[in-house]
Order: sequence, then C-alpha cells, then structure tokens
Amino acid sequence: METTRMSPAPDVPATFSITDLVEDLFERTPRAELYRVPDGGGWRSVSVAEFRSQAIALAQGLVAQGVGPGERVGIMSRTRYEWTLSDVAIWYAGAVPVPIYETSSVSQAAWILGDSGCVAVIVENAGHADVVAAARPEAPDVRHVWSIDAGDLDVVTASGADVDPETVRAASAAVGLADLATIIYTSGTTGRPKGAELTHGNFVLLTKSAVEDLPEVFTQEGASTLLFMPLAHVFARFVEVLALAGAVPLGHTPDPATLVADLGTFRPTMILAVPRVFEKVYNSAEQKAVAGGKEKIFAWAARSAIAWSRAHDDGGSPGLATSLKYKVAERLVLHKIRDVMGGRLTFAVSGGGPLGERLGHFFRGVGLTVLEGYGLTETTAPLTVNVPKNVKIGTVGPPLRGNQLRIAPDGEILAKGVAVFRGYHNNPQATADAMADGWFHTGDIGEIDADGYTRITGRKKEIIVTAGGKNVAPAQLEDAVRAHPLVSQCLVVGEGRPFIAALITIDAEMLPGWLSSHGKESLTVSQAITDADVVAAVQTAVDRANSHVSRAESIRTFKLLDSDFTVANDYLTPSMKVKRSAVLKDLDGTLEELYSQAAPTKA
Repeated sequence: METTRMSPAPDVPATFSITDLVEDLFERTPRAELYRVPDGGGWRSVSVAEFRSQAIALAQGLVAQGVGPGERVGIMSRTRYEWTLSDVAIWYAGAVPVPIYETSSVSQAAWILGDSGCVAVIVENAGHADVVAAARPEAPDVRHVWSIDAGDLDVVTASGADVDPETVRAASAAVGLADLATIIYTSGTTGRPKGAELTHGNFVLLTKSAVEDLPEVFTQEGASTLLFMPLAHVFARFVEVLALAGAVPLGHTPDPATLVADLGTFRPTMILAVPRVFEKVYNSAEQKAVAGGKEKIFAWAARSAIAWSRAHDDGGSPGLATSLKYKVAERLVLHKIRDVMGGRLTFAVSGGGPLGERLGHFFRGVGLTVLEGYGLTETTAPLTVNVPKNVKIGTVGPPLRGNQLRIAPDGEILAKGVAVFRGYHNNPQATADAMADGWFHTGDIGEIDADGYTRITGRKKEIIVTAGGKNVAPAQLEDAVRAHPLVSQCLVVGEGRPFIAALITIDAEMLPGWLSSHGKESLTVSQAITDADVVAAVQTAVDRANSHVSRAESIRTFKLLDSDFTVANDYLTPSMKVKRSAVLKDLDGTLEELYSQAAPTKA
C-alpha cells in the first residue's frame, strides 16, 4: 500500500480562527492593500484597516438583527467584494456562513437552507430573493433575507451602530480551530447534496500550509490574484482565505464575458481556475489565429512551446535548436497570449479535474506555470499541489504539509490531515461510510510515484466495465475529447456494452468562429451536428483521445447531441460536473439506437 509521508502542519494556537488572519494583518500592516473593487474602468484599493472596519460594522449589524453565535447565514450571490465582506462579517459575529450557488433552483436552495437551518440569507438581487422566497416554506428557520443590490447590507450595518464592538470581538474570540466555519454542500451528481462541515482549522492550517509550501507565489513583487470562480465552490472559498493568509490583494469579477478585459486591467500575478478555463484560452487563441490566416504559425509556436517545456522535465534543459525555435515562437505568438492575460501572470492553480499534459506544457511555454492540484469539498479544496521548484506536469503534486495520502489495495486514494472535514451535516451514516480508521475515502483512483507525487487515473464510481470485462476509466478519454474547440461536453459510455462509445455536445460559443475559419456558412448547433466537416473535426478529437489508450478502451463510435449539458437542464452540477446517471437515464433511447446501429461494424 503506497503512502506519502506527512510533513508537520503549521504551528497555530487552538484559539485561532479565520478572523485572526485579518487581525494579524491589521496589527502588522493596517494600511496595506487587501482588496481591489471595480471602479469605473479600473480598480479601487481597499486597505486592511478599511475592510476590517467594514466587516466588524456589518457583524455588529448581524448581531443587532438577532444572528447569534453558531447560527447559519446563507449567501447566494455571484462572485463580488460583498460576498467576501459578508463571509468575514458572519465569522466575526461568531456565526456560520452557508454558500448557495447563484444558479441554484428553488428546490436546491430549499434543501440547503432547510438542512443547514439558516436563520438569514444574504442574496445579490431580486431574482435570488424570489428563489429564497419560494424556498422558505421548506426553510422555516429563515427570519431575514437581505439583498446586496437593494442596499440592505448598509441597512444591516446601520442597525448595529449601538452594538458594543466588544460583543463582536468576544464572539469571534470564542471561536477556535476546532469550531465550524462553514457548511458547503457537495455538487450532488447523485442524490441530494451532502453538507460538508469544514472547520476554521481546516481553512487556517491548510492556507498556511500553502503559503509555506509555495512561497514563490506569494513573495513575488506586486503579488495579486483575481477571483472569478463562484464563491459557493470550495476552491474559490479556499483562495478567499488564502489571500488573507498570504497577504495577497484580491479582486472579484462575476461575469465570464468581461474576464479577459478584467485580467487586462487588474493584471494579476496568480489566478485559480478549472481546466475548462485553460482549454478556452487555448482554443480561443487558436481560433483567432485561424481567422487571421495564421493557423500554421500558431500550431508551430504551440509545438515549440510544448517542446521547450518538455525539455525542462526532470531537471533537464532545452538544446540549442529547441531554444532558438522557442525564442522565435515567443516573439511571434506566445507573448501575445501572455499580454491578453494581463502581462504579469506567472502562476495559476488548476483544480477540479485533470488539466492534461499538452496544456500544462503549452502554458509553461507561454510563461505561465500551471500548478495542478487535487482536492474535494471534503478536503477544503487542495490536498496536493505541484510546487514551483519541482513541477511534474501530468501529476497533481505532493500533499501540502499536514496532509497524507494512501493508495488502497483497490487503487482508491485515501486522505488524512488538516484538510479533511469533520463530517457531513445531519448525516452520520454518510460520514461513517466516507471515513475508515481515520482515513477519508475520496472515491478517486490514483497512484503515487517515488517522490510522493500523485497521479489521478479515474473515479472509482465511474469505472466502466464492458461486456468483455475490460475496466475503462472514462475521465482520460473525456478530457482529451473536450480539449477540441468544437466540443463542450463528452460523456464516455459502455457499461455492460460490447465496446466504448461517447455522447458529445457542441460548444455553441466556439462554433461560429470555427465555421468561419473553415470557410463554411453559419449553422445552428442542430445543423452542425450533421455537417460532414464538423463530424470529421470531432472524429479527429476522438482519434487523438484513442491514441492514448488500448483498442479495447477506445471510443469506437460517438453521437453528437443537438443540445448541451447545462445546469438549467440538470445535466450539470453548479460546479460544472456532468450528472452521469441523469444523462444516461434520460438518453437511454439514444444510447440503444447508437449501439444498435454501430454494433454490426464496431463490436
């Protein structure tokens, strides 16, 4: 049984909590920049002292409104400064914030509010308020609903003017590492979401571990980060606290449509993102090159960047020819991609799924070191992450200090340490099922190399067993196919079937550019899925994916669907994971037809 060694966790007093990270910054550097908020076409600086004052004043207002220590307060909003302000204010009041995705349905919001016992909810706008209003019959403890856009946070703050600040300081001082910090509900790919109880210790110790293990990220001159993932996601929430632990100015941007522009004006040195973001950046750059008649130049530059990066693996260095090609590629193409991302971006943390070696090497060639990591909601996000001084592209790195991994006999990854949650809210049976002998069972399959670096090879519950008895991990195939600019989602199927197949959806945003660059007239998605050139392009993506596996594991046939998997049609979770069981159930007839038509030639 493979087991990594556990480095000592940071030494932090048991009485410490997340708000003590703010207090420490206030004592050391009260005038230092802590946040940047959008201001016209630029960003306005918010100091440590200003933010602390706002958070404590809002906490006083929460106390005045009857929110007591340990009570739950929901937050349903897009990513913005007020999300973080509310989060920290709730902690100052000694209460427990509960995030709700801004895209959540009434039934989803009702379950989270009711199961957690929220007494109040902070929403962003009237639409969110309507969702909460419809959910309240199943959430009887909710007494207040406050809207950010309606100015309710100012009203709540004003109501606390007569509350003694010592009341707030006493409430936050009573909270320590072992106390509950938040309840984050899992994505719910199967069944109802489970509420993972994460403690102040989970966040404080894990963020301090990250600062110690990745000093280059936090000590570089002018370090800053722009957050654009939903703060209801544990990964974004971790970074919110990480910015406090690492004293790194943080900005928020809620709209993917303005992300490129915001990167250009904010100019961060570090971002975190899911692999799909990096795929989009690459595909958009490629399509732009194709549209400008520079497809061959871009392809050559990408190959040169990847070759240059690969040459650095295992402490190596590129030869003269590789270095010369790279310098030309940098001058012609690569610097333009870096400039689009603000020009100062040097590190990115990727999580939530495998990035793939091709993209990892490409972005390192661009000048952006992508530190791929691994974690779950139950592990406060990152259990492992690649460290800048020794990046192994294709792995998710070694465990952060204070954490340990083990590979069970069946290949499942087990975890223990400062990152692991204390259990599921109101669900002791699920907690008992997930924990055994102090080890959390992640449900993921992987392996650990001699240096303690982990490689994820699949999801235990998603392993497909074909009729011939072949075990197939679908993630590797799905990620490779999804890397194509035309592809939005890919679901590999084949449980109990004679061969592997795939259901593939078209990326409606990328389709017009691809059609134009290939000299084709505009087509709708429904028209495109029967177009011979589109089908052939997707086939190349499938062929590329198949080149990495044996024939028995390869995708023999696929079906292009005329509609995408989305949160709205309940085929995606809010964190963008495909609900495999829901898709397979609803598209059972499509699968039967696919296999019956392909069986005579593919079996």
